[in-house]
Amino acid sequence: PPPPPERKHGRNREWIHLYNDDVVSMPDKWEYPWYAAWDLAFHTIALALVDPEFAKEQLVLFLREWYMHPNGQIPAYEWAFGDVNPPVHAWAAWRVYKIEKRIRGAGDRVFLERVFQKLLLNFTWWVNRKDLEGKNVFQGGFLGLDNIGVFDRSAPLPTGGHIEQSDGTAWMGMYCLNMLAIALELARENPAYEDMASKFFEHFMYIAHAMGHMGDNGDHVDLWNEEDGFFYDVLHTPDGAHPMKVRSLVGLVPLFSVQVIEPEDLARLPRFERRMRWFLDNREDLCHLVTRQLTRDGQKRRLLSLVSGERLQRVLSYMLDESEFLSPHGIRALSRHHREHPYVVHVNGQEHRVDYEPAESSTGLFGGNSNWRGPIWFPMNFLLIESLQRFDHFFRGDFKVEFPTGSGRSMTLWEVAAELSRRLTRIFLRDADGRRPVHGGSELFQTDPHWRDLLLFYEYFHGDNGAGIGASHQTGWTGVVAKLLQQSGG
Repeated sequence: PPPPPERKHGRNREWIHLYNDDVVSMPDKWEYPWYAAWDLAFHTIALALVDPEFAKEQLVLFLREWYMHPNGQIPAYEWAFGDVNPPVHAWAAWRVYKIEKRIRGAGDRVFLERVFQKLLLNFTWWVNRKDLEGKNVFQGGFLGLDNIGVFDRSAPLPTGGHIEQSDGTAWMGMYCLNMLAIALELARENPAYEDMASKFFEHFMYIAHAMGHMGDNGDHVDLWNEEDGFFYDVLHTPDGAHPMKVRSLVGLVPLFSVQVIEPEDLARLPRFERRMRWFLDNREDLCHLVTRQLTRDGQKRRLLSLVSGERLQRVLSYMLDESEFLSPHGIRALSRHHREHPYVVHVNGQEHRVDYEPAESSTGLFGGNSNWRGPIWFPMNFLLIESLQRFDHFFRGDFKVEFPTGSGRSMTLWEVAAELSRRLTRIFLRDADGRRPVHGGSELFQTDPHWRDLLLFYEYFHGDNGAGIGASHQTGWTGVVAKLLQQSGG
């Protein structure tokens, strides 16, 4: 019999162009053949260490005409192609390019150009679809972080209105800087890309300004909360704007947006340098967003970031606090502060709350099989570590923080990144008692000689003890531990 007519009105009905008949890297065998675009981006980092060609093929594949929507959207995942994942494709392409360049001595510029051209379409889709008021403050829904908010961010809000998302806006800041980095690299051999580098430099500046200065016009609340020293989502309802004071990864994602522009970059690219100088000279309201540092010979180095100076210190004081985000095994998705201080909102007689839950989720949001309210997630930790390294590359060891917060022990950001990397990798290594945190309380895996060396790469990990939680064969994005081991060991 013919398919029922109602199928034309079901999920994915707008993706009639899509034709998936390819080898695709899967997040895990439990959900096979379910794929996810942002999971795959992290897969390619680990894959590039052993098979750069396959890693590149995977990134190109999701940008081809039989995957990417004609409007520029990348399919999120098989269940609902039209959902929105964080825009990490450009970051992954840039990282894979650099990994291969380090391995082989030369980068694949054709690959880099291919992805750059298609990502221009995707970037434009984000700008046109997810900036509701055209003010460089972005939405996006759940953005892969399932139950991290007090409301389902992909559904109509029980309060009405909309949410201006700290993470959505910060992801777009990161997207700008990733595209800027790629454009600067391509412009070394093709000056036509200097114009695109200028475009992404300036777009980043507008987003950076919006992240912390929406309140300048008197009718908005900033994503940056000066009182707390942290970034929050802002709920907009008919009766006003309200910061949603949940301390979570949502407020740490702004750390991902960091790029250093060296004097030699500008020396090679005169048109980009000229336009950047004009922009900074003529937009005094924005030029403070660029941190400058003089080299020994008087040349200027520049840091582009959403968080710098005092704000960087304040955000890191939360992130590196053992009573907040810092776990013996990495950075938690939600601050432990919310164990004793849950975030609670009452709407129409119904309670909505966020509690610290370091293991499985107790909420049914997104099926309840994923939890971003306390566990440790490798992909986000990986990005945090990379960001700290880039900050340190700019400050050259001069920027130090307490680690842990309140300990009186001062460390450079590079040292902090190395320590976080060690904490993550130790999840899989035997401790002094011969037990691996990943195996938790499973005596079979902890002690049986036939099982104790069989490691499972879980979807996420207990926020307090590091035990594996969720899908147990998430070799995909948890596989980035291979890169951590390569660069800093156990």
